[in-house]
Amino acid sequence: MISRFRKPLSPFLLWGILAVPAVLMVMGWMRGDSDAADLLHPTGEFSARLMILAMMVGPLIAIFGPRRWTLWMMRHRRAFGVAAFGYALLHLVFYVIDMETLDFMLAEIGAPGIWTGWIAFFLMLVPAVISNEWAVKTLRRNWKRIQRLVYVAAVLTVVHWAFLSYSIIPAAIHFAPLLLLNLFRIAKITKKRTML
Repeated sequence: MISRFRKPLSPFLLWGILAVPAVLMVMGWMRGDSDAADLLHPTGEFSARLMILAMMVGPLIAIFGPRRWTLWMMRHRRAFGVAAFGYALLHLVFYVIDMETLDFMLAEIGAPGIWTGWIAFFLMLVPAVISNEWAVKTLRRNWKRIQRLVYVAAVLTVVHWAFLSYSIIPAAIHFAPLLLLNLFRIAKITKKRTML
């Protein structure tokens, strides 16, 4: 019985689970239960949460070591990252629908809460596109360097969120665990170096 729980989660099942909120939001919009403006916040939040989840894997393994649950997260980290971009894309789609015209979009692109979102989106786009085995083999060491663009995207996401919600608190609450884990990892590495 226990051996069943040790089997890796099917990637199709995982993708299905990750897609459920998106499917429900799109269906609600298509039925007219919610408009595009109503779905901007939830799609953005799901994108940020999945981004945070993907970025937490490295610090968690550094702190707790290669345990069953950390290895499970490592195995599926790429899925979390691509799903984060997927929700960012859906966020953008609903934004375009809500704005209706290109003129309206261009009129507000200089606002800090808007251009930070655009840059964060394009910084997430590149790592998402190369999140496949072919890119890993082709780019080799450069693959990890490109993936680090997500750190800049994360900072811009915090700024984007703070400006649009007129408060840093919601974004800070979400990103605080990631920040604390990274600080703890740095402290642990520093401690090890001083002991050598």
